[in-house]
This record gives sequence, structure tokens and C-alpha cells, in this order.
Amino acid sequence: MGAVDIEPKQKKGSGLRRQKRRVAIRIDMTPMVDVAFLLLIFFMVTTVFRQPQAMEMNLPPADAVVEVPESNVMTIYVNQEQRMSYKMGKGDLVSTGMNELKDLFIENTKLNPELIILVKIHRGAPYETMVDIMDELEIAGMTRFSLVAMTEEEQNTIGTQI
Repeated sequence: MGAVDIEPKQKKGSGLRRQKRRVAIRIDMTPMVDVAFLLLIFFMVTTVFRQPQAMEMNLPPADAVVEVPESNVMTIYVNQEQRMSYKMGKGDLVSTGMNELKDLFIENTKLNPELIILVKIHRGAPYETMVDIMDELEIAGMTRFSLVAMTEEEQNTIGTQI
């Protein structure tokens, strides 16, 4: 709380000048600190933190073998320079870019609801390229896709065509 201290009076005639009485004020800061910490604790407890955004991935068992018709597979190739191309089933290789992927996924899913996306990415490609592709898959609502590293044979074949 607050307290007021008054200095003792001096004897009269003990000096030429008359000294002013000084009042010393002492304020106890404990209640204010208590309130500040209570408010801090209240806001820490009631604050809702943003949940981390994560994509749920269901991984098949290592020995699982799934037969899929090749007409239901769209393969996207990404080389180490981040250039992309795709092919539908056994079709021809067509060059594409990151900004065209979402529309490409949506169009082909309308044509074939059983479409599975197979992303073959070069091991030397930046990691963020793979993350960007996965983001585009999620934006397009694709739930059936697979990520695979490109084999050396595919790198040689695709590298000349991209």
C-alpha cells in the first residue's frame, strides 16, 4: 500500500534559514505487480494458438503391390533445374509449369475420377519444389498421389525431352 513518512521537526532557532518540511512518499508496488502477472497468466491460458498445418499421409505397407491401369496414371517429371513435364498413361510428354499444375489436375480429374498422380522428381531438385507440388495437389483436392525419385534411366530419357 502507500505510506507517508514525515521527517522529525528541528528545534527552533537552530539555523538562519527555516528548512521546509519534506514529506517522503513510499508506494508499495506489490499489488500492481500481482495484477500484472494475473493478467499475463490469464492471457496465456486463454489464448488459442494456431494449429500447425500438416498434410496427413497414409503410407502403404512396404510389401504392398497395387495393380493400376496405366490409363489412370498421370506421371509428372521434375528435373534438377525444376523444369516439369507430364504424360497421361502411355501418351506423349508435354512440358508444363508450376502455375499450370492446379488446372491440369482439376481438368484431368473431371475426365477421369480414378486418376492417380505419380510425381517423379530428380534427387538434385530443390526440396521446396516437391513441397510446392504437394501444395498444388492439395489445393486441387487430389488425394491419390505418389512421390518417387527418378531413376537414372528416366533422367537420361526425360532429360533430352524436357
